[in-house]
This record gives sequence, structure tokens and C-alpha cells, in this order.
Amino acid sequence: MDLTGIGLYTFQEASKLTGVPARDLRRWLDGYAYRRKGDRGTVPVRPLWEPELSRAEIDGISFHDLLEVRFVRAFRQHGVSLQTIRLASEKARQQFSLPYPFTSRRFQTDGRTIFASAVHETGEIELLDLIKGQYAFQKIIEPSLYQGIDFGPDDTALRWYPSPGNTAVVLDPQIAFGKPIVTEGQVRTSILYASYLAENDRHFVANLHEVPLSAVGAAIDFEERLAA
Repeated sequence: MDLTGIGLYTFQEASKLTGVPARDLRRWLDGYAYRRKGDRGTVPVRPLWEPELSRAEIDGISFHDLLEVRFVRAFRQHGVSLQTIRLASEKARQQFSLPYPFTSRRFQTDGRTIFASAVHETGEIELLDLIKGQYAFQKIIEPSLYQGIDFGPDDTALRWYPSPGNTAVVLDPQIAFGKPIVTEGQVRTSILYASYLAENDRHFVANLHEVPLSAVGAAIDFEERLAA
């Protein structure tokens, strides 16, 4: 499988970047099985969707999977079940003809009716109050989830600037397998940070890697936030 332009993140890296525990990420994207009370067998539960790397022997997720799980996290924080999320994802993929519909800007306007349909099918009627009005639905799908994402003409995410209101650090699946890099110089933030920890001299690190001093500062700030 050609990984060019796909992006590659371990589950631990994805956990730090999205704020979702690695265990949950695996359940969402790998599926899982549970044992019913009094039953010797196990019940398999499918992944929420087929991850981009599912057919490759790689223990990780892609750039588009990474962005999509940010929306799943928002749904789960509002009590939406995985069953409803899975069904809504399937419906949205069919309606938008996009493999990652939650990240699509169309979901901001058309997602409410898709979720309402999924809720009716799963029988979770108590969730209807969350999606009765567009304003209520926007409390789940906050504009901040879309901020920092550059979209292509087909409404597919091209790159993501993970720091709100700041473009100094970017995740671009076309560069460094999508790992966080500084925009000026395109050096991985982890490399700059490691150099800083070794030398404790920002000017030295900037000269060593031929990036602006501001890029070193951005890398340090970003990596320390990830580690917090």
C-alpha cells in the first residue's frame, strides 16, 4: 500500500493530538467484542467506519481518520451512542459521497437531519432534544472543529493547523507522513523540541535546522502542550 499523502499516526500520537484516549480510538476504529451476561460467547462490534489503513499491516491511523475522530469525540461528549454515530456516518457517506463526512463542511448544515434519522432508527429518542434545532445541533458541531482545516475543492481536508488561531504548526499528509511540522521550514516539531532539550538554546536550534527563531518557539510551545 502506498502511504504517500495519507498520513500515519500511532494510536498514542493520535490520542495526544485529538484528546481521545488510545483505548477509545482502538474501539472506534478497530472494533471490539463484549461478553453478554450469562453467555459464553462474545458479541463483535464493528468499527465506526473502515479506516484508511485497515487493509495495510500498520498499527495506526491516517490523517483523515484523525480529523474524523475529533467529531466522534464531540458526539460522545454529548452522550450520543456509538450505534447512532455509526449509522449517522453511514448515512452521511451515502448522501455526501464522501468517505469522511463529519469533517465535511456540508455536515454543518445538513448533518442535523442525518442525525435525526439515525436517532429514530436506533430508538434513542431522548437524544432528539440535542438535534431539534440547528442552534442546538451547533452546540455539538462547534465551528472550532472546522477552524484550522484547509479544504480542497471536493470538500476534502487537505491540512490541519491544530493550534487555534495560529498557523505556525501544521499537519499535512503530503509532508513528513502528516506529523506536526513548523510551517516555516517544514521541520517536525518533535525534532526541533528534542534539539532544544539537548541544547537549551533556541538560537542554536534555529541555526542548526535552518528555521526562523519563531518556528523553534512554536515547536516548543506545541510539543509542551501535547505533553501536558
